[in-house]
Amino acid sequence: MTLRALIADDEPLARALVREFLANHADVLLVAEAENGLEAARCIQDLAPDLVFLDVQMPKLTGLEVLQLTGLRRGVIFTTAYDQHALAAFDLHAVDYLLKPFNQERFDAAMQRARQLLREGAPAVDRMLSAQALTRVLIREGSELRVLPLDEVEYIEAQGDYVAFRHAGRDHLKAQRISELESQLDPRQFVRVHRSFIVNLRQLQAVERTESNGHAVRLRSGKRLPVSRRGHELLLGVL
Repeated sequence: MTLRALIADDEPLARALVREFLANHADVLLVAEAENGLEAARCIQDLAPDLVFLDVQMPKLTGLEVLQLTGLRRGVIFTTAYDQHALAAFDLHAVDYLLKPFNQERFDAAMQRARQLLREGAPAVDRMLSAQALTRVLIREGSELRVLPLDEVEYIEAQGDYVAFRHAGRDHLKAQRISELESQLDPRQFVRVHRSFIVNLRQLQAVERTESNGHAVRLRSGKRLPVSRRGHELLLGVL
């Protein structure tokens, strides 16, 4: 089986080294290279590579943010010059972790491990992603990708199989269930006040009673959203 690979690293020499080592693996086809995190995310979404050599520290998006925003769960080999990340990467079940400068032998060992995990279909980075709350989301608008800082999102609304992020007076759609997104957010900042709404508490101005003796939230923009009984309990637990 041919493995389709992506190299994501902001250092041209580092990309060249991985490219050179990959030449010894006839079952690997290099489909793209990226020099920053945003390019890496775009390549992952457009090309769906089987194997990604991902630098931990990159401009625009870090390696971890790339994983969070694209939903990539397997076939990831981290590469970095900073050994302080190594222990965490192994503990969090990354496929492998290559500390620069690495040699062909070490690279080949990582490839062997990656092939084994891909054959087994084992998720490699789920614990890493679940341990980190999202701080940004990746939105596709036409042929472009846009990164929205969650701090600036006013609220999130469920719209069928999509969620709409309200940001700067506009809705930005992403194909995702609101329940899945809720589990990725920081519960100290984002509260699901209703089955259809998640509110950014930094945008909250007041919790109000309604005429039917229920509750609603009023945001800084003046927008009012309904609050369910469960949502009210969650708000009381955080506020």
